[in-house]
Amino acid sequence: MKTILHISKYYYPDLGGIETVAMYLAEGMTAYRNVVLCFATDGMYSEEDIHGVRVYRVPVNFSFMSQDVAFSYRKVLRQVLRKERPDAVHVHCPNPFVYPLVCSCVSKETKVVLHWHSDILAKGLMYHLVKPFETAILKRADIICSTSPNYVPDSQPLQRFIDKVRVAQNGLITERFNIQEGDEEKIRQIRERYKGRKIVFNCCRHIPYKGLDNLIKADALIQGDCVILIGGKGPIDRELKALPRSDRVHFLGRLLDDALRQYLYAADIFAFPSNTKAEAFGIALAEAMYCRCASVSYSIKGSGVNWVSIDKETGIVVPLNDVKALAGAIDTLIADDDQRLRYAEAARQRIVENFTKEKAVAVMSGIYDKLLTVCHN
Repeated sequence: MKTILHISKYYYPDLGGIETVAMYLAEGMTAYRNVVLCFATDGMYSEEDIHGVRVYRVPVNFSFMSQDVAFSYRKVLRQVLRKERPDAVHVHCPNPFVYPLVCSCVSKETKVVLHWHSDILAKGLMYHLVKPFETAILKRADIICSTSPNYVPDSQPLQRFIDKVRVAQNGLITERFNIQEGDEEKIRQIRERYKGRKIVFNCCRHIPYKGLDNLIKADALIQGDCVILIGGKGPIDRELKALPRSDRVHFLGRLLDDALRQYLYAADIFAFPSNTKAEAFGIALAEAMYCRCASVSYSIKGSGVNWVSIDKETGIVVPLNDVKALAGAIDTLIADDDQRLRYAEAARQRIVENFTKEKAVAVMSGIYDKLLTVCHN
């Protein structure tokens, strides 16, 4: 059985968007033996088996501009390569600290696959420092997997390497978003709390590119009877909470998995006002669509958001940062139940047909089957 070494910043139980992808690929590509190398969040080196996956964790010495640095990483990487003898190394990007280490430590016989979740968004001096390493890892890669076809044309680093690029979509772990015991009563209670008014919902980390300021500003222009519920927390909480001019906007704070699922099913409309390509895919949008939310989103050049939700099929897409258009789209869905419900059903179907973890694993497995068959013929 061939072996794949996945290099991710973190790994289960430390989960974010990229780490979730790393987890379902490592657990789901069962035709291969999967091993993970990641940073430790507790400052301790460890080796453990998690759901059949061997996980090596390297302690972090410090972080600089959101990038962890581990002095022992090279040593551990070499040890893991010698011990596990992977046929391929799968690097989840961006993670520029590991790029020169992979280039220098991984043998030429070992295939390298880059999972291109996003470009490095830092500009100026920081990007100039890491760009040579980014270019080197792109040259070294055998395959580069973009999470959507939309991202590739506007990704400057990928332009020289288009011939290596394949599309491997992200996938939703649908079990987390299927109705659970007790959900229906909680959903009913949420709807009753707002007395039958239409619920416009969003839940995300409160950071600038999520566009929540535009959603709150849209409240002044929305004519329909609704409430705007905003879940999550983040560094710009204080600024956002100073913006509302009516009592229709409610901040819910951090929502755990069960509560998030219940609010998604209770919602009528999922407002997704992210407004830069830092929103490379839109997994929160996919979660809402699976829970039968019609969505309103911005058109974002170079982002996979408009591949996940299709204008006038699964929701309404409006011009970037157009608050008036955002409000108008919400009003359209508030006023037209038939259209909203039609979009909601189509939204769930689009996720089921294209963006489940099973679909994502099948696509990535197909990429590896071709890559490693060619490698060993």
